Order: sequence, then C-alpha cells, then structure tokens
Amino acid sequence: MTTWIEPAADDPFGLHNLPLCATRAGWTGVRAGDLILNLAAAEEAGLVDAGGTFTGAKTLNRFLATGRPTWTRVREQLTELFTGAKTATIEGMLHPVAGTALALPFEVADYVDFYSSEEHANNLSRIFRPDSPTLLPNWKSLPVGYHGRAGTVVVSGTDIPRPHGQRKAPDEERPSHGPSRRLDVEAELGFVVGASSEGVIGVDDFREHVFGAVLVNDWSARDIQAWEYVPLGPFLGKSFATSVSPWVVPLDALEPVKAAAVVQDPPVLPYLREAERYSYDIRCEIRWNGTLVSRPPYAGIYWTPAQQLAHLTANGAWARTGDLYASGTISGATPEQTGSFIERTWNGAHPVRLDDGTTRSFLLDGDTVTISASGWCSDGVVVGFGEVTGTVVTRV
Repeated sequence: MTTWIEPAADDPFGLHNLPLCATRAGWTGVRAGDLILNLAAAEEAGLVDAGGTFTGAKTLNRFLATGRPTWTRVREQLTELFTGAKTATIEGMLHPVAGTALALPFEVADYVDFYSSEEHANNLSRIFRPDSPTLLPNWKSLPVGYHGRAGTVVVSGTDIPRPHGQRKAPDEERPSHGPSRRLDVEAELGFVVGASSEGVIGVDDFREHVFGAVLVNDWSARDIQAWEYVPLGPFLGKSFATSVSPWVVPLDALEPVKAAAVVQDPPVLPYLREAERYSYDIRCEIRWNGTLVSRPPYAGIYWTPAQQLAHLTANGAWARTGDLYASGTISGATPEQTGSFIERTWNGAHPVRLDDGTTRSFLLDGDTVTISASGWCSDGVVVGFGEVTGTVVTRV
C-alpha cells in the first residue's frame, strides 16, 4: 500500500502490523513504521471511532473490552488514515518511536502460564527424571498450566531484582533462605484477552475474545522452584517477575503467518477439538548480554492458544478484559532452539560462551536478556513483535 509513513518494504512494523501500545506520558498509541500515532488525539479529532475508549485512557483496557467489531473497524480506519492524505492535524499527533517512553500496554487482570511445548517438557523430564517416562500421563490430554501473579507483570526495560526464597541443593542437608542461585528465563508468546466472558469459551471462539499477542519472559528461579513445586506446582520461583513487550500485535496482523499446527496423538477430548487447527510461524531470538544464544520456534507448539483459552475457562472461570495467558517456554528440537537456559546449558552441565569470553550457566547480577520475535509470511513479509528485555539487579 502507498503510505506517507514511508516504511521500508521489509519494515516489520509497516501497515500490515499496526501494533498498539501505551506510553508513560499517559496516552495510548499505534505504531506505523518509526512513528506512533496518539490514539486519543486521533479519536478526539474524529479520525477514528473507538466509542470514546481512547480518550483519556492510560492503557488499552477500555478499547480491548469493546470486542472484535470495534477492533476491526478501528484497524480499517487506521489503515485508511495512514494511506490517505497527510495533514497538519495528523502531523501534530505523531511521535517518534525512539523518543517515546513506553509503559505496560494494558492493566493485567489475571495471568496464567501454560506448559505447551513438547520439546521443552521432554527436556525438563530428561534433566530431572532421567529414569522415568519423559511426559507425565496427563500432558497430551490437557494444556497443563499454573495461575501466576498479575501484579508482578512488568513492561520491557524494567530491572529484575534477584528473587529470594527457600532453596535446597541435592548435596545440602537442610534448606536455606537467600537469593536464587539458579535464575533463568523462559521465552514465551502471550495472548491478551479483550472481550470478556461469563463462563466457558468454545475452542473455535478464540478470535472473538483475544485481541492480540505480546512477547513474554517468564523469569524463573529454578532452585526455589525445584524445592517448592511438589505437590502443588510453581509459586515463589515464578511469581516475582514476568516481563512483556510493549507492543500488542493484533491477531489480524498474524493472519498471514498462520502455520499448520502439529498433529495431536492421541486425539483430544471434544471440547479441545478445533474446526481450524493452526499455529503461527513466529521465530524468536534470545540474546544474553548481547550474544545470540538461541532461536526458539513457536510454530511447533503442541497446545494452541485457542485450546489454552478453551481449557482455561472449561470449569466455568470467567475470562476478563486484560487477562494474559502465555504459551509456556518455546523450545525446538536442538539446544540452539531452546527457550530457557536450564535447557540451553543442560542444567549447567554445558555452559554457554558469550561474545565477551565469559561463560554462563544461569544468570548473574548485571546480566541482560533480550528476547525478540517476528512472524514470517509466505511472501517474505515480516510481522514484528519488537523486544522484551530485562537486566538482573541485586535486591536491596
């Protein structure tokens, strides 16, 4: 499309994307190329019609709650705005991405994290249960997950204080309390609920309730997690921080990057059977202090986001505007495709060498991790997610 924004042909944030954001200045925006349009200003000027939900809004929640007809209409209006004539009015609403401080794009209502990569589940089983079957009996029957802590979801760029908790190494007689000695990351894709529900959401109603997706780093204290998780699962080893990218990529932008999902065997129960079963060709990269250490591929995820949402509400639990649910660690078939450092270093047995000559097994204070991702279309067009980054700091 011809546009006065003039992004490069291969710009991952061209008009095929149009991700939304929130700024620290207190307004919401949409990105096109290297510019952000102030959505409140555009709505007040009558350039878009979101039912007044952008005006005065510091986050996207009010807009997310409007539902798919409004999401579709606003996306069409924005496309027309960027491809029409540029005016002085529009010029005054534009801000450079580089000079705009971004905030958490939506207020998180609830946070659920799944465990949906078969490769990741197999790897952890081989590390911790080498003499047992790699997958537990329920894993291929339902999307395994845990309920996280919404209040510790933070936007990319937020420092991550090293968590403290109980930990007990195999060679220690008693547990102790202190800073985690095995701090890790998990590269994930998160889905943002817009339209709420009062009960069960059918597996084929995914698009009616989910607005879009963000990148997620579910920071994990492996030593705390290992000591506490039996019998009820993750708690303090996970709840201290989860980072998300500032750009919410609409599902509409991901339509061209759909990919065939893996065949599920054995067949799933009826409430999890999809009329159209698909994943997304989204490719991640993980950098540790600037060194590229892994490229996890999302396309091979075993449980799709539609199945995850259907299962999340299957017991009658409501989905609320601002709910965030994540894929779980994305891992591929090789060490260079793993989405966590416990897998990449095989629990520390094979440390990775960084470009500065140092080696790492788990995170040290001062380490910075950046996860980026893009969706790949069949014609070579790329849908950008940007980055989610965080630096580990000593807890005061």
